[in-house]
Amino acid sequence: MQNVDAAGLGIGDDHPPRIMGVLNVSRESPYDPSVFDDTGEAAAYVDRELIAEGAEIVDVGLESANKRLDVLSAQEELDRLDRAVESIESVSGDAVFSIETRYAEVADEALSRGFEMVNDVCGFADPAMPEVCEAHDAAVVKMASPPNLERPGAVDDVDWAARRSPEWAREASYVDRLYEALVRNGFTEKTIVDPAFGGWSEEKTLRDDRETFRRLREFRAIDRPILVSINRKNFLRTLAERSTEEALPVSLAATAMAVERGAHVIRTHDVAQTRDAALIGREFGRERVRTPSVEELDVTTTREAARHLSTVGADEFAREGVTRLYRLADLGEDYGALSAAATEVPGVHLVGDEPAILLGTPGRLEELKRTMPPGSDLVSAINSKNHHVGQ
Repeated sequence: MQNVDAAGLGIGDDHPPRIMGVLNVSRESPYDPSVFDDTGEAAAYVDRELIAEGAEIVDVGLESANKRLDVLSAQEELDRLDRAVESIESVSGDAVFSIETRYAEVADEALSRGFEMVNDVCGFADPAMPEVCEAHDAAVVKMASPPNLERPGAVDDVDWAARRSPEWAREASYVDRLYEALVRNGFTEKTIVDPAFGGWSEEKTLRDDRETFRRLREFRAIDRPILVSINRKNFLRTLAERSTEEALPVSLAATAMAVERGAHVIRTHDVAQTRDAALIGREFGRERVRTPSVEELDVTTTREAARHLSTVGADEFAREGVTRLYRLADLGEDYGALSAAATEVPGVHLVGDEPAILLGTPGRLEELKRTMPPGSDLVSAINSKNHHVGQ
């Protein structure tokens, strides 16, 4: 996993999770506690509520990305930039200041006036954005998005049949489309990827966000640090039936899980609590071998394996890239048939008897199924579980 240096702040596997606090100078923002018109009040908020509480990055928004609001032009964003610059100039604490914008013109001006990082919610829809960030040696967050400056995050707007193929478009899941949107148009050396949690389009569902969260490890195959913005998001609130004001606990639970699954930056309005949850996720994450020349990949499913293997054109080996173990009890007469079948399939093992443990790769277990007597309840159960957890 490549690390990123954001104005001296290390981001990636070799560093602790970083907390990105939020300051909005946009009157339209839906989260009132982070919205300020007065630059002095804004600076005091950043010092007191963000930096002092553990934020190492402060993301400043010039406009709301709410899909129900009109998109500001680059000039309208530039008209608001003075207030943002004055606010960060009055901050006494130390942090990396990020400008949230979709326009390369705005990013260039902001980086020239004290900002050190860019949060691009349109994922390089402005083709000049990578060049601007590289010219300033600035880290940039690339959010999964169509090539459309007015439709951030709306990956379902893309004509994937034309961009990939009709067959790919028919079979692709929402996560597949997110992944493809991120890798399109490349990266800078200091790019951080964002899988775009939240209601970016009318077509997107809460199930889409939940599936993205379940499959978050797949984005590690991009080999760039991952940012997630999940604070009090609807896909979490509805699980616990909580309002936005009541949703901090579910956000913290998800934060720890996101970091355990590979997230490196957490964007949040609740800095102190989120920092603690992120540290727990980091501490109890999977231990993996990492040296300057060897990195053990964080792979738990065949889909995760396929993502990494596809980078070297070998995703057909994905079903041999993970191992599954099943505890089996009360086998009765099935034990003998299963034991005999297991000896015929290389890489499959049945050990013990009550309980027994069956282990093998998803591909080898599929072979085992074919050697067993037709109609076996045991084979059906193994096949069903293997298909589910192996993905």
